[in-house]
Amino acid sequence: MMDLLDNSPYDYIINSTVKEIDKLNVKHRTFNEIDFRYFIKQLKYIYINHGNLENIFFDNIENNSLHKSIHVFKSLFFKNNFPLRTTKHISDPYKGSACKRINMFLRWMVRKDSNGVDFGIWNKISPSYLSCPLDVHSGRVARKLGMLKRTQNDHKAVIELDNKLRYLDSNDPVKYDFSLFGLGVFEGF
Repeated sequence: MMDLLDNSPYDYIINSTVKEIDKLNVKHRTFNEIDFRYFIKQLKYIYINHGNLENIFFDNIENNSLHKSIHVFKSLFFKNNFPLRTTKHISDPYKGSACKRINMFLRWMVRKDSNGVDFGIWNKISPSYLSCPLDVHSGRVARKLGMLKRTQNDHKAVIELDNKLRYLDSNDPVKYDFSLFGLGVFEGF
């Protein structure tokens, strides 16, 4: 993907023509050229009309979380004529999803750390609004530690885990993500 975007994704997205975008051909697991082309076109639309992605998430913070922001982002992303198959690549907490991938993306963009795990290139959003990217591993460990009672890894479980992690550190609740995930994957906890 980076090669196709001349190793400068933002510049490519902003400066590419529809004709250039329509020539892009890539496939990775369930993500194909239809999805890729649509993502490029929609990111261009967002950058031109909203300045950047961070603005969309920042402008829609509600109840000390980014749950509404994720919902609004998905609604905006699929506002125009879109391929139905592509909607599966962006989850929506208001439809019950844990939104693991987008919460991971938000973590990378918002949190600053000295270990090089999180990029921290966004400056408007506080890490206090982030949610743990809940998956099989972090969910299992959270349950074993008594931090999560809900058995499904869904949006309700994310809210439950958010409350526990914010109790431990209201300024940076997601700093515990790597520990939860690591105990589950690497330690077999």
